Amino acid sequence: MKSLEPQRLYRQIAKQIQGLISSGEFAVGSRLPAERDLAVQLGFSRPSVREALIALEVEGVIEVRTGSGIYVKTLSKRQSTAKVAPSITPAEWGPLEVMSARSLIETEMAALAAEHATDKDIKAIAVALKAMQKDAKAGRIPRDSDIAFHMAIANACVNSVLHDTLEGYLQARTGPLFERLGDYFESPASWVAAIAEHQEVLSAIEAHDPHAARKSMQKHLKQAHKRFSASWRSAPSRH
Repeated sequence: MKSLEPQRLYRQIAKQIQGLISSGEFAVGSRLPAERDLAVQLGFSRPSVREALIALEVEGVIEVRTGSGIYVKTLSKRQSTAKVAPSITPAEWGPLEVMSARSLIETEMAALAAEHATDKDIKAIAVALKAMQKDAKAGRIPRDSDIAFHMAIANACVNSVLHDTLEGYLQARTGPLFERLGDYFESPASWVAAIAEHQEVLSAIEAHDPHAARKSMQKHLKQAHKRFSASWRSAPSRH
């Protein structure tokens, strides 16, 4: 028997939206309902709908015009029958879903790091933070140095399962969904805020204070999720 491949929720939602476009419910050139209204209409959460919209934009089905809205682009016959976002692998996770999962494990990882971190571990975390600051000051998105910061904390946990789990989550950031979401919601201002949050995490780990480390990491990841869930109208233009 042929096994059925489970679909990510955002892909299912994207397929529904594409079906509404193909049926004429959302005409070519028209503006889609606001994300909040679309979530209510389809019966899904706003984060899941946002992931679906990003997938459809990556595929070229819709166009996001920051400050204006989300518009339906011309659909060819091939597009109307194709699977959603062929450039997105079937196994690719939704960015906001990944961030929610990270908040469940990284808060405890920070606490473990505060308990077990050696001087070498703390130095590695601090070096990564300095690299983030240097990248941001130079106008570069400090994505790689941010990953280095979180993985340095993972190394300090002395738990290979947690380390490998987080590594998988962070690798997802190199995919087209994460990249496009970052195009809209990452900005110099957002990274200044994120770096300050990272400093709080480092300070708690340096103090070997598990409670403070847990709390500061929870705050950081909650704020990060909030930044990526902001209004499209407040997103900086990519152009």
